[in-house]
Amino acid sequence: MSIKDIIQQENQEFYTAEFLQVKNWMTPNPYCIRLGQTLRAAGEMMEQLKIDSLPVIDDNDQLIGLLTLKKLFSYFLHGKENVKLIHCIKRNVKAVRPTDSILSTAPLPYEQLLVVDECKKVVGILSLRDMMDAYCKLVHRLQQKENTADVLRAILESAYEGIAVVDQYGVLLEFNEAYSRFTGIQRADAIGRHVAEVIDNTHLHITVKTGIPERGVIQNIQGQDMVVHRIPIWNEGKVTGAIGMLIFEGVSEVYKIYETLHKGHVRGKKRQSFSLKQEDSRMTLDQIIGVSEEISKVKRIARKAARTTATVLITGESGTGKEMFAKSIHHLSPHSSGPFISVNCGAIPEPLFESELFGYEEGAFTGAKRGGKQGKLELAHNGTILLDEIGEMPLVMQTKLLRVLQEKEAERVGGVQKYRVNVRIIAATNRDLREMMNEGLFREDLYYRLNVIQLHVPPLRKRRKDIPILLSYYLKKLCEKYQLQEKHVTSAAVSSFIRHDWKGNIREMINTIEQLVTLVEGNIIDVHHLPEMMKEKSTALVTNNDLKDTQAISVIQEAKNIGKQKEKEMIIKVLKEAGGSKKKAAEMLGIHRTTLYQKLKKYNIR
Repeated sequence: MSIKDIIQQENQEFYTAEFLQVKNWMTPNPYCIRLGQTLRAAGEMMEQLKIDSLPVIDDNDQLIGLLTLKKLFSYFLHGKENVKLIHCIKRNVKAVRPTDSILSTAPLPYEQLLVVDECKKVVGILSLRDMMDAYCKLVHRLQQKENTADVLRAILESAYEGIAVVDQYGVLLEFNEAYSRFTGIQRADAIGRHVAEVIDNTHLHITVKTGIPERGVIQNIQGQDMVVHRIPIWNEGKVTGAIGMLIFEGVSEVYKIYETLHKGHVRGKKRQSFSLKQEDSRMTLDQIIGVSEEISKVKRIARKAARTTATVLITGESGTGKEMFAKSIHHLSPHSSGPFISVNCGAIPEPLFESELFGYEEGAFTGAKRGGKQGKLELAHNGTILLDEIGEMPLVMQTKLLRVLQEKEAERVGGVQKYRVNVRIIAATNRDLREMMNEGLFREDLYYRLNVIQLHVPPLRKRRKDIPILLSYYLKKLCEKYQLQEKHVTSAAVSSFIRHDWKGNIREMINTIEQLVTLVEGNIIDVHHLPEMMKEKSTALVTNNDLKDTQAISVIQEAKNIGKQKEKEMIIKVLKEAGGSKKKAAEMLGIHRTTLYQKLKKYNIR
């Protein structure tokens, strides 16, 4: 069954629900007149009961026909009041069953409908007012259902955790934005497909079959271990679907939670398993904070790059977190069991560069250490080396590094024997290497050797959606660092953080938060506490994404305005039909009188 068929089936079930059956809206046990009585008797009965029609039944209480006030009046004008009913009734009467849907009565051109059971006995009568009451309550329920769907959609899309919902066939019904960012698969492309085609190593379709929930299980998605929940959805004793949730973006989150608990229970004792150094070496992509599409895209590329041993070139402005991505790639790569060595090419004097990178033999130069010294490449054997600020590397060293990449061999300064190099190389820079190539400052052949997989980390101003999350995280972390009571930031101050351009990116932002945490006396950080540069009105250009968001908000607002206008028109129409009676109008609309008064005030209806 396709997703379209499932939706149609759900709609069909809604419209045939017991709520809409005629028996819930008809007037039960209506007054009837028996066959054989006169028109005068029927007229007196109508006059006494204040009704304009009478069902006519036989001695077995079965429906024969209907006598209307219009027909009765016609016979009275011709002096036939003593004529018996058998000659005057309308026999071709449309009747409905108690279990019929009220919606099936809409096309029928009758102001009243008789309701009969299987034995053709009259059990009720359905007036036009009864039908209107049912339709008004139906509209109200549909509005409630639509509002509930909007709320659920908002919850799904605002959740940081990935959430996927499947039906009893394993077909995806929901696939929220967080899951979409993580996998790189658009929601529109995911919904309607089998979950196994979209999510790696999923068991959601198996959860539907077994009905057994799985909590906190490990699932490998795109080469990274995740902690997930799989929860079956039960309805009337049957499993009708299942929900899958990414509780953590990676297993390292569990390590952090464990460490927090461990710290609380074993204060003052030396930790055996989770030292600060080990936490740093276990840097993973889930520890890189951000939910924006820009950073999620970089994470996806990094996961794919980590599966291989190919050389990676990470570009981006200073302070964007290039080293964090390098450590994450190392942790997820085949070299994860080996060391991670970082070399800042801009911090090593040019005469010492070769010996630092390749090492030196004893007596290689004046002041050389006895026994020689291993270089960074040797220390990184079977692991990963990060050549940070690769644009600062001297040209001579660029040539030697190129030979290492080509031959997988290196030689110490003053040495005569080469040693094998089994190292994954990751380079990072905040400079434009292409422009440096044109100026003759960077070797073209080395650039193409390094640029096998390029990873560009966007600046913070290009992913403003992540700023509130980063602010919250580092505010809490720095308060804990200085053992201060947790501080909070006002919404106006958060807005200033979002508007600021952050030329120094996350590094600048952390320094600003640290300044505020240490200098602000109270627990509330407001706009007047911020540095002067942040108080100035931002002149940054609006990005395309901002424009799209604004357009989307405009469309939603327009839809809401149309809905309000329709509601206002409907209330005015029903008020007119009710002759201005608010009590009657509230009943016809299927709402409480107080609610109607509120809506009258809201729409200024008099």
